[in-house]
Amino acid sequence: MTTPEQLKKFVRNVPGYPQPGVIFRDITPLLARKELFREVVALMSKSWGDRPPDLVAAIEARGFIPGAAMAVKLNAGFVPIRKTGKLPWTTIAEGYQLEYGSDQLEVHSDAVESGQRVLIVDDVLATGGTAAAAVRLIRKLGGDVIGVQVLIELEDLAGRKRLPDVKVVSEIVY
Repeated sequence: MTTPEQLKKFVRNVPGYPQPGVIFRDITPLLARKELFREVVALMSKSWGDRPPDLVAAIEARGFIPGAAMAVKLNAGFVPIRKTGKLPWTTIAEGYQLEYGSDQLEVHSDAVESGQRVLIVDDVLATGGTAAAAVRLIRKLGGDVIGVQVLIELEDLAGRKRLPDVKVVSEIVY
């Protein structure tokens, strides 16, 4: 099994994207290697296998990639959490702040049944705004958020502080 430190070698750093001062952590080189992609899915699923979720709710867009694979591995359903205007049915919305602006997330209003155990998945935890908005969305629908799983955590941006009552698991920490 590849260690998180070894996985870092396959994460591309893109300075100045999407704006000056930001270093974008691009996971596409990591995902392109089939053996590493399988390991990432296994690693990200490990903490949730003993008591798996009913649903994996993944955040657009890069969160969909490990999220959908994890849902299959954990025998769970999959719920997409998307940016405004991308879902074709009745939605509920939640605004949030990014490290470089603000945005809004939406989920179908019937995506989660009351009491369902939901794991939220994304590629990166930065300031925590996106993950916190996703938690609020799932809770508005009556879901029990069992945790937030990310591949990468940008520790200096302190995103965990915005999720004080949620179990947060990250695999690679910068």
